Amino acid sequence: MSSYDTIVVETRGEVRLVTLNRPEKLNAWTPHMAEELADAIREADGAADIGALVLTGSGKGFCAGADMEDTFAKRIAGEDPGSDTASGQGGMPAGLDWVALCRAAKPLVAAVNGAAVGIGLTMILPFDVIVASARARFAMGFIKVGLVPELASTHLLVQRIGLGRASEFALSGDLWTADEAVAAGLVERVVEPETVVDQAVALASRIAANPSPQLRWTKQLLARNSADGDLQAVQARESELLRLCWASPEHAEAVAAFIEKRPAVFPPRPASTG
Repeated sequence: MSSYDTIVVETRGEVRLVTLNRPEKLNAWTPHMAEELADAIREADGAADIGALVLTGSGKGFCAGADMEDTFAKRIAGEDPGSDTASGQGGMPAGLDWVALCRAAKPLVAAVNGAAVGIGLTMILPFDVIVASARARFAMGFIKVGLVPELASTHLLVQRIGLGRASEFALSGDLWTADEAVAAGLVERVVEPETVVDQAVALASRIAANPSPQLRWTKQLLARNSADGDLQAVQARESELLRLCWASPEHAEAVAAFIEKRPAVFPPRPASTG
C-alpha cells in the first residue's frame, strides 16, 4: 500500500480501513487529502483481497470541513489551494469526480466518530452506509460561510432525508446531533462511541462476504435508478444485469450451496482494472 501524509490506511480482513489523520485540525479537508483518499479508494478497488472500505477520523473529529487557511483563505487571496481546484467539481482537484468514484467503488461505509461539517459531510453522502458515534455531530454549514453545497449534495441530501428536512438543514446551517441525524434518515445507525469503527468494519465485512460483481451491479442500479421515474427504464437496467447474474458462477454457487445446505464459497474476487 502507498504511504500518505493526511490519511492512514490499514487492512482488517477483507476490509480496508482509511483514517483521516489531521487530528490537530479535526481532520480538516484539503485538496491534497482528497487526492490521497481517491488514491486509497482506487488502490483498494484494485486489490483482489479487499471487498469493502471504511472511512473514519482520528482524534475527536471526523472532518470539520475544508481547512479555512489552506482552502478558503488562499482562494480569496487569489491562490489556488492545489491541483487546479478552480477547474474541478465542488472544490475538488481537477479531474477528480468524487461522486462518480464513490458510486463506482467497492462498498463504502463511513464511521463518523465526531463532527462532520461541510465537505466532511458531503463527501460521505455518496457512500453506501453511514454509521455514527453517539458523539457525532452533523452540519452542512455552507450557508454560514457564504457558500452553497457541492458534490451533488443538493441531490443526495434530498434523497436521504427529503426536500423539507434538506431545506431546513441546508438553509439554517444548524448542527444536528447523532440522534437527530438518524431520526431524519441522514445516517443509518447510531452506536456507542467506542464501538463505531468496529461496528462499521463488522458491517463492511458482512457486505464484503457477498459476491463482488453483484455488489457492484447493485450499487450501479441504486445510483442510476433511485432518481429515475421511468419504471420501464428502471426495469430494463435491472433485467440487463439480472441476465448477467443468471450466467454468473456466483449465482450458480449460491444456488448449489442452498440446495446442498452448506456455506457458499464464491470464486476469488477479481482485481479491478478500472
